[in-house]
Amino acid sequence: MSDKIYIPEGEQAPASQIGATLEALAGTIHARRAAGEGSYTFRLLTGNADSPLKKVVEESNEVALAAKDVEAAKMMLAGLAGHEGSHAGIADAFAAKADAACDHLRYEAADVVYHLLVVLERYGIGIDEFAAELNNRMTDEERPQGAIRLHEEHVKRGK
Repeated sequence: MSDKIYIPEGEQAPASQIGATLEALAGTIHARRAAGEGSYTFRLLTGNADSPLKKVVEESNEVALAAKDVEAAKMMLAGLAGHEGSHAGIADAFAAKADAACDHLRYEAADVVYHLLVVLERYGIGIDEFAAELNNRMTDEERPQGAIRLHEEHVKRGK
């Protein structure tokens, strides 16, 4: 487990961290259909269709830019390899920059997932149906045992 994460004391970890998190987030998004205009999610679900679609594009672009920042910081750090003694302070600064860039990438990736789940909810695609799409793309060896799948007539590969 990364040293950046923890499970709160007294809480039991779910069988799947990402599964439990995505299910909870999808449930929250679904519930926001009844939240009213004060809710950002409600406005994305019920307002102009372009709003959530533009957010997916915008946040995806921010993920790409954040990933490039990580790459740049890591390349600079790699360039200092072998010069630890004379460049220790600079190496530490680039290591900190790379770490901060990874934190920013994670933040932007979460924005993409949130907005993507909003778009799926808006068009009636539930989290299980989305999981089935992902599972259908895996080989039998890759796919979890008992994983939900799409019926063949609903498998679409492009348009």
